[in-house]
Amino acid sequence: MNKYLEDLIELSKYDTSISQFEPKIENQKSKLATFVETAEAIKVGINSTYLEIDDLKSKRTKNNIHLSELKSKLDSIAKKNKDVTNEKELKALQLEEEIAKEQVSFANEEIERLDKLTAAKEERLKELQEKLKAEEEDIKEIRVIVEDTIAQINDERNEVYAKRSELLGQFDNKILTFYEKIKRWAKDTAVVPVKKQACYGCFMKINDKTYAEVLRGEEIVNCLHCGRILYKGEEEIATLEA
Repeated sequence: MNKYLEDLIELSKYDTSISQFEPKIENQKSKLATFVETAEAIKVGINSTYLEIDDLKSKRTKNNIHLSELKSKLDSIAKKNKDVTNEKELKALQLEEEIAKEQVSFANEEIERLDKLTAAKEERLKELQEKLKAEEEDIKEIRVIVEDTIAQINDERNEVYAKRSELLGQFDNKILTFYEKIKRWAKDTAVVPVKKQACYGCFMKINDKTYAEVLRGEEIVNCLHCGRILYKGEEEIATLEA
């Protein structure tokens, strides 16, 4: 095979490998981000529950104050009963006492309802806090794994960069410029194999003459349809060797 073509194939493989490192790193980061997002959502739930509990307790306090006022009112009515002088005054006091007692009953029921809601919210808060603790433990473990994996990926990337730099040191500048122009639009498919007489960049069938040139591998051949650099794929090599 043409030496320049061999270098182009190798360079293309290095570039393809390099372009895949960043997605691998982002994939690792996303794993950690998923746990962090879950933890943040739990924290929002905890803060919201705290506010709900505070609101319930505030309402309970208001009801307790109202109860105290009602008891004072009932004490006042009881004292007034001693000074009643006629039927009309007695009935008015009895009505006032009845209304106050109903309000006391309602206030006690409301306090009981608020206490039940508060207890449920506090139980929910406890569950959320335990869930957050477990999630944060998971985050610690995942962070260590992710950081180790990213370090390994970076080591692999540095190794590929080093090999690529070494290859570029012996590269023909004209060939490199030619490759870079194609790579500008073709990205990681600047150099592609031919399989079953088709370019594996645009997937169009190439003519017999171009196909024969690719199989010989003596020159750098471009796809007449898309302009990518072509080389014979493994299937073609196996066919030739058979």
